[in-house]
Amino acid sequence: MAQRFSHQRERIYQTVLERRDHPTAEMVYQQLKPEMPRLSLGTVYRNLQQMAREGRLAEVDGPVTRFDAVTRPHTHFQCRFCGALMDLEAMPYDEALDRAAAAQGYQVTGHSLVFTGACPRCAAQEHPA
Repeated sequence: MAQRFSHQRERIYQTVLERRDHPTAEMVYQQLKPEMPRLSLGTVYRNLQQMAREGRLAEVDGPVTRFDAVTRPHTHFQCRFCGALMDLEAMPYDEALDRAAAAQGYQVTGHSLVFTGACPRCAAQEHPA
């Protein structure tokens, strides 16, 4: 069921669209709080969750749930040192993994693949992966 227009909801959505770092609810809240002093963290979280259920945003699970404006299937990389989460555009989504699971009887709707290690910036600082 489509929700009626809400300025807060639209600003929350636009904030995720503008960011490339897959923000958490807390990150979105901190960015919007100066312009929307009455905004609560709970409101941000509920709206992000609702937009994920509607398919407007994707959730990226991890120690903390992050939100992604890119809803098509794609691969991520998370740095163990700085915590950055980024898209790996050069790594195509592998539908063969979905088919392999389906061949074993699983009802697959998609999968999430997250590589971990040191991002280029942290690797340059000689952090071992």
